[in-house]
Amino acid sequence: MTHIAFLGTGLLGSALVEAALQRGDRITVWNRTAAKARALEAFGATVADTPADAVRGAARVHLVLKDDAVVEDVVAALRPGLSPDTVIVDHTTTQPAETAERAHRLRAEGVRYLHCPVFIGPAAAREGKGTIMAAGPRADFDAVRDALARMAQRLEYVGERPDLAAVYKLCGNAYIIGIAALVADVFSVASGAGVPPQDVVQVVQWFDPSSVITGRGKKMLARDHSPSFELEMARKDVRLMQETAGDRPLAVLPAVAARMDALIAEGRGADDLAVMGRDAVG
Repeated sequence: MTHIAFLGTGLLGSALVEAALQRGDRITVWNRTAAKARALEAFGATVADTPADAVRGAARVHLVLKDDAVVEDVVAALRPGLSPDTVIVDHTTTQPAETAERAHRLRAEGVRYLHCPVFIGPAAAREGKGTIMAAGPRADFDAVRDALARMAQRLEYVGERPDLAAVYKLCGNAYIIGIAALVADVFSVASGAGVPPQDVVQVVQWFDPSSVITGRGKKMLARDHSPSFELEMARKDVRLMQETAGDRPLAVLPAVAARMDALIAEGRGADDLAVMGRDAVG
């Protein structure tokens, strides 16, 4: 029975702990709000009073924390109990530059550290679904690879560049957050036209959204602005969307309109919609 520590037992951390206990691991947990950690005692977890107590004797340490500042505080607090061979697996969504600095500093100090953000929600974590990305020294990844593979359906080792998984996590979350905001705008447009929002969900099944991402993405990367959907025509459509939504809140479309207007003012209205990525790809 492997002894593992989990520091951070919010929604995701708790779900990961529950799944690990179901796999038969021996888990010690710690959380700044003790009640959240105590709730896991019913599942078989042991609650530690301090981060150092939590990691003492652990073969692997998982961090599921709020942000870089909390990671720094918790890592400093756990160091007195950390064994030299123990790998810290940090699932926290963090700033890439700070992640890289932290990884280099800890490695220089002899601490084994991997940054392993996830695309996993609490329900998926309990079922061992979703994706884990891992960045850091290959030897450290190899030491925990089998264990990480049991936690998710997909495990992606992105290499030794320590901040690369952090970058991919932010990009993935940008897709998730951007899509959610756009769906809210779609519902506002539908409501403005007197159509029940639930009825427009089906529209996305009438074309392939992934082809829009990959197709326009490839055109942006190639700086191919030959028109198949002219920017001016797309701007007209955004105007119609805004007019139809009326005074209902819009999260994304006003910013899209502003970017289009700036490009059109530069004389790029006859270019393809992909010109919106002109300054993003260098």
